[in-house]
Amino acid sequence: MRARTAIAALLAVATLAPMSVAADEPVQTPPDPVISMRQHWLDDGINSFNFRNSAQIFETRTVAKGKMAWPLLQGAKATMPADYDNWARRTYTNALLVIHDGRIVFEDYRNRTTPEDRFISFSMAKTITALLVGLAVQDGKIASIDDPVSKYVPELKGGGYEGVSIRHLLQMRSGVAYEERYDFGEKPSLAALIHMNAIVANKERFADRARTIAKAVEPGSRFNYATLDTAVLGWVVESATGEKLASYMSRRLWQPLGAEADGFWIADGPQGVGRELSGMGYNARLRDFGRLGLMLLNKGKANGRQVVPESWVKQQTTMIPFAASAALGLGKGYGFQTWQLDSEPGAYSAVGLAGQFIYVHPASNTVIVKLSHFPNPEPEGVIDETLKGFHAIIAGLPK
Repeated sequence: MRARTAIAALLAVATLAPMSVAADEPVQTPPDPVISMRQHWLDDGINSFNFRNSAQIFETRTVAKGKMAWPLLQGAKATMPADYDNWARRTYTNALLVIHDGRIVFEDYRNRTTPEDRFISFSMAKTITALLVGLAVQDGKIASIDDPVSKYVPELKGGGYEGVSIRHLLQMRSGVAYEERYDFGEKPSLAALIHMNAIVANKERFADRARTIAKAVEPGSRFNYATLDTAVLGWVVESATGEKLASYMSRRLWQPLGAEADGFWIADGPQGVGRELSGMGYNARLRDFGRLGLMLLNKGKANGRQVVPESWVKQQTTMIPFAASAALGLGKGYGFQTWQLDSEPGAYSAVGLAGQFIYVHPASNTVIVKLSHFPNPEPEGVIDETLKGFHAIIAGLPK
């Protein structure tokens, strides 16, 4: 007992007494905890949590909902494939929604997620940005998607984006010398540098490098998936409309869509002045991603109202097939910031890093939204496994 008392007394003194530091021994400054959180955003084991809590990690820009939500009615509950639970776990599912014939027939929240959580879309945001381009065309703010991007963003004259049209950006055919390759370390790739400086450290804007990047091939000559292209698209919309992307999206898409909750964009650049990350940064509830998919399925209509022109939805979801290996192993074709993932007639998808999908299947009048937490790097075969699951779910729906 005396020993325990002595130890307790020593601990008390150690706790209360200031630590002495030698004069020649500098106090180490700890890492910035916010920067550390951002650096570990994609880490296995915690990404399931991080992907629904981005507002606590990053700068954000709110996309306000309107007064009236588009009611999503409940249908008869669909029978899932017998191995659904194992499939959902094997494909790292956080949440899943199935809308068939305009009604919710299945909804599943896993890993302690909830209907109120707002999930990161990653590159599903690219499909949203393309919709905003279509609305800007409808509004007369963009005269033609065959206009050069420098008409709307003069800062891009004279560089790699000189002579690149908005259509080229929509199709990922800008021809600039950008590789979607995140090599960190002593000699980081350009994509890694942009990620660290714009998203993690907020020292620059994602699209800033577009002013100095070189040209690799002639615009339009080849498909090259590049988030920088979509960052430039967001810049074009912002410049053409004279509005911040979040404000324009709220007024022209999110409120007319009848979203049930505010969404938000992650922002780049210095606090308060950064630009919305139009290529990967949108966050919303599962059901609101479902509303987006249902609007696309309905050729631009939401709750009976034409929100996006039918002609634009047709253009956006008309796929250009890939040559062999052109898509880096993903998909069979690409439209305007929208993927053809399989050979299902007319099917298309918004796709995001780590397993985010809005899968639209017109032949069965179905939308599937899957929000996931794939490890990084992505496990081999997990997208094929995901698509097999989608096909099995659709096969079990009433004809």
